[in-house]
Amino acid sequence: MRLKKRILLTGASGTVGFEVLKQLALQADKYEITVFDQKTKNSIKLLSPFEKQLKVVYGDITNPNEVEEIGKEKDFVIHLAAIIPPLADENKDLAYAVNVNGTKNLILGLKKHSPQVFFLYSSSISVYGDRLNTPWINTTDALAPSPEDHYAVTKIESEELIRSSGLDFCIFRLAAIMGLSNHKPSGIMFHMPLATSMEILTPEDTARAFVNAIERREVLAGKTFNLGGGALCRTSYEDFLSQSFKAFGLGKMDFPTQAFAEKNFHCGYYADGDELQDLLHFRRDTLAHYFEKLKASVSPVKRTLASVFRGSIKSHLLKKSEPLHALLKKDKKMAARFFNEL
Repeated sequence: MRLKKRILLTGASGTVGFEVLKQLALQADKYEITVFDQKTKNSIKLLSPFEKQLKVVYGDITNPNEVEEIGKEKDFVIHLAAIIPPLADENKDLAYAVNVNGTKNLILGLKKHSPQVFFLYSSSISVYGDRLNTPWINTTDALAPSPEDHYAVTKIESEELIRSSGLDFCIFRLAAIMGLSNHKPSGIMFHMPLATSMEILTPEDTARAFVNAIERREVLAGKTFNLGGGALCRTSYEDFLSQSFKAFGLGKMDFPTQAFAEKNFHCGYYADGDELQDLLHFRRDTLAHYFEKLKASVSPVKRTLASVFRGSIKSHLLKKSEPLHALLKKDKKMAARFFNEL
């Protein structure tokens, strides 16, 4: 009798992690699944319905003893647990503790108890830094995170830890993840230049890539791939924002140009993204599908209210613009981070 493959998933309550969990649960007949996540009201709400199909372990990835315990007798690990922006930039110590030290703890536990494991890791397009003038990205390009992008720095260091671990691994550098739950207007929206080339990736397609990768170890091992939505998921940031505002009932995206940064963000188009698609066949969503779902997720009542109060909503959002704040306050140091000329 063939034994089930033993899979560990970290970060199961996150945007991508929860989609991975749902897709894995559909194959519980052939996988023995353990999920590891921090215990919060949200994680309990999301994970408890799956407790009959898989093992849910709550803990702290920064705790070496807890992480060592979950590393026992595993065949595959999908490591998604991470502190992401804007929190990663606001609290860089926490981001380092979770993203880097948490990854280190996981590696040590696996090397001790499951040295044969296949380690699948989610990195980020942010590691390439500002690609405003060179939007076509390959995995062989230099890693050059933008200033103050602490999240990207933690991803680069974690990649290095994984490559030097001696474990069998594969790294996916994720494009801009756009899910319905994580796409909310916030101050970080002003950090990206409007002219940025942008390739989105839905949580569902992302999850499909990780789940499909379990059965393709032999062609993925030891490699790094760019994971993106492809040609039908490409746009400019300005167009993406404009369509998003319409979907929410906010009308035109008519902020002043100086509200947005001119440099030092990330994103672009993956020139070699089809390589992973050819191996894993994970793409089902397009930009058009995403906006259809986004519009459907906003109730008529919310859209009407947003339309009525769009002026005050936009005014509130504009106050969150750090680039504009830097100009108005004549903060030269902060302005130099966002603008080419002062």
